[in-house]
Amino acid sequence: MTDHSDDPEVPIICEECGTETTVPLSKLETQLDRHNENRHDGEAHASVDPTLKSQLQDLVAEDLGLFE
Repeated sequence: MTDHSDDPEVPIICEECGTETTVPLSKLETQLDRHNENRHDGEAHASVDPTLKSQLQDLVAEDLGLFE
């Protein structure tokens, strides 16, 4: 079981309906799926903030040595 006090918050946005929120990382997939299913008939409009997504991709690529 995840200790939610240590669970980082992740920003999600939905440009389609103009909403922004943060959710615990452990609930990210569930929240995105729920929003997209309930508001957009399952189409993937809500997603992790693109700026954060890009930063995470860079960190992972660096960690894997892909920039060397």
